[in-house]
Amino acid sequence: MKKTLIILAFFLMFILAWALPYFKDLRDQGLTAEIAYAYFFGRPDHIFDPKDAVPQLDYSKESSWASLPKIKDEADLIPLGEVGINQINSKVDVFFVHPTGYLKGNYWTDPLDEESATKENTRWMMANQASVFNGCCSIYAPRYRQASIYSYFGSDKLRDEIHSFVYQDVKKAFEYFIKNYSNGRPFIIASHSQGTGHSIRLLAEEIDGTNLYPRMVGAYIIGGEISKSWLKKMDDISICDSPDELGCFVHWDTINVKHIDMNMQRYKNNICVNPVTWKNEGTLSNLNDARGAVHVSGNFSIDFGRDDDPKGETFGPLEAPIMHYVQAQCKDGILFASDQTGTRFQGFGGSNGNYHGLDFALFYMDIRENAILKVNTYLEAND
Repeated sequence: MKKTLIILAFFLMFILAWALPYFKDLRDQGLTAEIAYAYFFGRPDHIFDPKDAVPQLDYSKESSWASLPKIKDEADLIPLGEVGINQINSKVDVFFVHPTGYLKGNYWTDPLDEESATKENTRWMMANQASVFNGCCSIYAPRYRQASIYSYFGSDKLRDEIHSFVYQDVKKAFEYFIKNYSNGRPFIIASHSQGTGHSIRLLAEEIDGTNLYPRMVGAYIIGGEISKSWLKKMDDISICDSPDELGCFVHWDTINVKHIDMNMQRYKNNICVNPVTWKNEGTLSNLNDARGAVHVSGNFSIDFGRDDDPKGETFGPLEAPIMHYVQAQCKDGILFASDQTGTRFQGFGGSNGNYHGLDFALFYMDIRENAILKVNTYLEAND
């Protein structure tokens, strides 16, 4: 019996020695112990095989889009007191690539169930992220076979394999958008998190150096980290450094300012544009310059079980913006924003001060008004 216990103790020590680096990596990403637990016990129990994925969506069908100008959807929501445009007659379009909402371990990619918590999460993204652009533009947001959250917790090779497969959906949707919806109009590329990983590829491979680039008003590809190494792959597209600069892109990853002195090496080569000042890097923004945060509408389902049944979530209306709410500063590749402890925004902030879930909410009106400014600047220059 004693010998068995000794063997068991050594076995447990081996498991902990193997597992702790993974938990540390998850912690550094601002993820919770619940996600760490899910990593070990909830991830798919099979290797990734593209043949296991459901067929690619047909983007000629309205059901393949989370948002279209001619259908009523959550991207039409407008903060109280603000106004939107008539998306049917808009002069500029937005192609929005949504972030990860598939948090299940049944498959490596979203099975695209019509009635699911995952689809409700996509609607949450339309309500609280894509809607920021309905003050300037028509919104086109494709559904796609998004990668499961578990794709981020494995090896780089596995993640790259899955995301390269998924990117083909985004590329196909963008090609359909350009050929069948855009009709030669100028456009904006916008995204968050996983969508940003796909969007930077769109910029580099499908837009930069092509006849589409002159039509690109700009790009808001936010959250999920973008390395400066991407700049070496593009000749035309660069980082924005002023509010009305055209043909460039902005990016930031938000963290609680209380962590500003932490040494986060993983962000050292990350791109950061301040969404209050619209400067690449730069000093702390002035509180009076903050255009307004908007509280999140509805619940995002953070459930790592196998069950993907819908929760019956509804979204909207959006509340009035909170003016002069947040200060922000880019430092070492990170956007440090005002502490949200004890506020209604706190629930969408991750552990270790990670405000990934607040990349849009804290700067909702800053993004909205800047997109309007860029569109007007572009239209005046190309009248």
